[in-house]
Amino acid sequence: MARLIVWLVLAIIIARLLWRFIRAILDGAGMLRGDAPPSAMKLVRDPVCGIFVVPSQALTAGSGSDTMYFCSEKCRKQWSGR
Repeated sequence: MARLIVWLVLAIIIARLLWRFIRAILDGAGMLRGDAPPSAMKLVRDPVCGIFVVPSQALTAGSGSDTMYFCSEKCRKQWSGR
């Protein structure tokens, strides 16, 4: 009888630990939160190498609607040398 009680207590402890582990994984993946998914970020293509870059973090050349976005100084120099 004592063995049965020990096994039941161990099973309950293991089940609770396993449940906490699964909840931590799901919460870390954002599956348990009620947050809205992140909005899509606008990307523009570097005309030299073709890599997509975030406009706010990219190097630029030109102005207004003629603005070109570049991933690096090397690409910007290569574009301006054309």
